[in-house]
Amino acid sequence: MKEYTFREVIAQAMSEEMRKDESIYLMGEEVAEYNGAYKASKGMLDEFGAKRVIDTPIAELGFTGIAIGSSMNGNRPIVEYMTFNFALVGIDQIINNAAKIRQMSGGQWSCPVVFRGPTASAGQLGATHSQSLESWFANIPGLKVVVPSNPYDAKGLLKTAIQDNDPVIFMESEQMYGDKMEIPEEEYYIPIGKADIKKKGTDVTLVSFGKIMKLAIQAAEDLEKEGISVEVIDLRTVRPIDYDTVLESVKKTNRLVVLEEAWPLGSIATEITYMVQQKAFDYLDAPIKRITTPDAPAPYSAPLFAEWFPKLEKVKEEIKKALYIKA
Repeated sequence: MKEYTFREVIAQAMSEEMRKDESIYLMGEEVAEYNGAYKASKGMLDEFGAKRVIDTPIAELGFTGIAIGSSMNGNRPIVEYMTFNFALVGIDQIINNAAKIRQMSGGQWSCPVVFRGPTASAGQLGATHSQSLESWFANIPGLKVVVPSNPYDAKGLLKTAIQDNDPVIFMESEQMYGDKMEIPEEEYYIPIGKADIKKKGTDVTLVSFGKIMKLAIQAAEDLEKEGISVEVIDLRTVRPIDYDTVLESVKKTNRLVVLEEAWPLGSIATEITYMVQQKAFDYLDAPIKRITTPDAPAPYSAPLFAEWFPKLEKVKEEIKKALYIKA
């Protein structure tokens, strides 16, 4: 075991797979000469050369389409977006081509592309650079959507995504690139579509994913000191969602709280709430609680942003409400 940062394991995962398969290449803005906007491709240009680590113009619609066409001709591209907010420029290519080509061609073509980059807020970046778009992409049949919360999961999931024969949306966070964790020296893969129980508990189930998992784990640890046992589930993948792990936990704890950095309408939390009441209604001892951002764009102002982003105390308060404990 050796300690690595999130950005280092992203580069490791891509490099390890590229060494095995010459059809894999990386393209995106500043991924080559600059070693990546967040240094998540550091050293890759030196190892693989300019034909396999390709700097693109600021033209997401163009290079997204190039990657998709390339994948239909036997290649396995990795596309890095500087932020998934910019992926919206190329979303027509992702939704109308990458997600549908296997079905529309009757299985003649596949589209093994990984679209990766940061999602959600990262401080004072303004409303147009602070959007959580996971549920947008997760709504599209034909796409897989992965949102890791730590370096260990990120490496194993990215390696699996690169080997997948379908398009995978792989969503990271600027605020996680410096996170450190011990990583095995031996190679490993983590399956897409399998949630992970980060902390076992008996009183209430807390479900989350992505960088806000840190808040979920902190809330569970704080409440443990008060005698409240919280089971924390990291979805890791929001398409497909591992409903079984969530349902089995709820059948044990009889209560559910979902924490998500996203707007409330049409959120992943909304989908989980529906599935739990549909398949485990008789096990629930309290209404499901949902914690999201307010239904408004992210503010630029630091004090306003602090009010907009879900707070640790709010998470603990909602968990206590699910247990009918006065906060």
